[in-house]
Amino acid sequence: MTDPQNSPILEARDLHMAFGGLVVFEHLNFTLGRGERHAIIGPNGAGKTTFVGLVTGLLRPTSGDVLFNGRVITHESPQQRVKAGIARTFQINSLFKALNPLASVVIALAQREGRANVSLRSVSREGKLIDEANALLVKFGLADDALTVTETLPYGKQRLLEVALAFALRPQLLLLDEPAAGLSTAQGHELFRQLAVLTADTTVLFIEHDMNLVFRYADRVSVFAAGALVVQDTPDKIRTHPRVREVYLGT
Repeated sequence: MTDPQNSPILEARDLHMAFGGLVVFEHLNFTLGRGERHAIIGPNGAGKTTFVGLVTGLLRPTSGDVLFNGRVITHESPQQRVKAGIARTFQINSLFKALNPLASVVIALAQREGRANVSLRSVSREGKLIDEANALLVKFGLADDALTVTETLPYGKQRLLEVALAFALRPQLLLLDEPAAGLSTAQGHELFRQLAVLTADTTVLFIEHDMNLVFRYADRVSVFAAGALVVQDTPDKIRTHPRVREVYLGT
């Protein structure tokens, strides 16, 4: 009998994805170990974001399957996948700019509980959720900004808040699409240092172009190129892999 704790949390089996005559993937197979911090890298157009879209249900494959915790989720909706334990942040910051972090997190917590009817007017009456939201903001170092309008926050804090909103869903798998985009090198490393601590018990799959961040913070790396998974290995082996150096690192 297979031990669930030793089985992959996420699998893609023989995925094929095409937009009309444009083939993005053919026979793509992918595994993600439970508890891993796993990076996806590759040149623009390699299919990285398309793959994440297939995992989250925003896209449906032409053929093949996506499995989460050993269960086929290929035809489940994004909402069903969130309930199953998958949460995602986006490359383009998608925060509620006019809200403060506390209100945003309370709304996210309500959605986690299937209560999409919670409005801004009723947020103040959600005492239990407010307490949980405040605790989450403390955890992410955003307590002092709880009542600050989001669009006035420094960009680094906005990125951290976006992760906090995804984390509010209590995901087993957290997907981060270029979390360090738009940040300075120092801000990017600080963000990843915080993420390494905050998501210690969560499987994390992230797309990132900064190789310093990838090689420092990933347990394993998958390299996509021309719609194929070129190699999947540890950062040290990826760094020196001749095919990776040819198709992506340019050395």
